[in-house]
Amino acid sequence: MPVLASVPMNVVDRLRAAGCVFAEEEAALLAETATSPDHLEALVAERVGGLPLEHVVGWAEFCGHRIVVTKGVFVPRHRTELLVDLATELKPALVVDLCCGSGAVGAVLQQRLPNATVYAADIDPTAVQCARQNLTNVLEGDLFDALPAHLKGRIDVVVANVPYVPTDDIQFMPPEAREYEARVALDGGTDGLEVLRRVATQAKTWLRPGGHLMSETSSRQAPAALDAFTAAGLAAELITEEDSTAVVGRS
Repeated sequence: MPVLASVPMNVVDRLRAAGCVFAEEEAALLAETATSPDHLEALVAERVGGLPLEHVVGWAEFCGHRIVVTKGVFVPRHRTELLVDLATELKPALVVDLCCGSGAVGAVLQQRLPNATVYAADIDPTAVQCARQNLTNVLEGDLFDALPAHLKGRIDVVVANVPYVPTDDIQFMPPEAREYEARVALDGGTDGLEVLRRVATQAKTWLRPGGHLMSETSSRQAPAALDAFTAAGLAAELITEEDSTAVVGRS
């Protein structure tokens, strides 16, 4: 039950003036989070100042779960839920959430697959600390280098939501992303596919025979992403659902 009985009308007005399209809904969430009128004022000031709502309230809704998201960490997008659904369908026993950010993918898979062992890894220490609030077995390091060696050749599914924004395109992203999320979580290199290629190249060493690698990509990059998986020796396909595109490879 919210600590504050009602949302002051000026809060809605201030959020709307700051460009918040869903001002009423955001005001209600801020009031739910606030522990006092002064705390609400501080939260509203952060949101009006441009901080993503998820960073202000400290969580994001993802696949029906509240995922802890701390400041500076990539906010999980709903389009990534396709990867979670695809991984769930495979009923894997051993899963790795690579480039995990907040650990949203791994956390939901841990809930959906209670008998599976789930690892998560990220190169960003801030993301790792955040992810550890959402699931266990979170490791820090560069892609597969973060994982224990005994997992080589045993992993059923690697979900790698790699950064895939071309470096020169980051300047065109919404301010909430480019100013408040870690650049390492966004920057995919010159064509946006540099990290994806690295993951695909290393994947066969870590996947069991018949294991799967899946990654999110944009519709524009999809053909090149598919080529990268194929070049790495994976039998690959593209799966599209509404505004989500995934490339899935089988070892």
